[in-house]
Amino acid sequence: MNTERRAPLDRKRVADTALGLLNEVGLEGLTLRAIARELDVKAPALYWHFKDKQALLDEMATEMYRRMVAGAPLDPEDTWRERLRKSNHGLRTALRAYRDGARVFSGSRFTGIEHAEQMEDNLRLFTAVGLTLAQAVRATTTTYLYTLGFVIEEQGVEPLPDERREGFDIGERTRTMSAFPLSAQAGAEIFTDYDRHFEEGLEVVLDGISARYGLR
Repeated sequence: MNTERRAPLDRKRVADTALGLLNEVGLEGLTLRAIARELDVKAPALYWHFKDKQALLDEMATEMYRRMVAGAPLDPEDTWRERLRKSNHGLRTALRAYRDGARVFSGSRFTGIEHAEQMEDNLRLFTAVGLTLAQAVRATTTTYLYTLGFVIEEQGVEPLPDERREGFDIGERTRTMSAFPLSAQAGAEIFTDYDRHFEEGLEVVLDGISARYGLR
């Protein structure tokens, strides 16, 4: 008889297991049945904790956020630019740690209010430099949406760092599109060196916020 005691099944254990499995199977392969098998339970046991897959994705996104902010305190000396740079670089790093991480995060609803502390601090910083609350919300959500959209597209090519999907060979693309020389050359700008492209694009967004709202 196996007398080994298993950890009790709770929301955190299910979400942690799902996040671990995500890197192996991706979002499409992340079924409740697969998660239950990984936990060595029957699939109906998961419904005591999550009514459906979206509810589980919500908890997974929340856990991703918890891990992202753990041990990363906000610097009260940050300028508005520094805060947005740090938070969006941190978000990209966190999303890229999981296969389809950006797709899991996109559209999910946080299951707790852990994000409220950072949100409150960011909005306080932005309103202190002269923005209205509406403008502060627009500035922070615009950069967030830029980062989320960027990583969704990035992970369509590189599901995980140093892993590239088939069908994105730049040389082959250049040859196929040889009749359109500018478009052919653009492939190297679109599908390579994502670190540089993300940073440059983020600076473009920050410059736009600065110009729109008269921030220095």
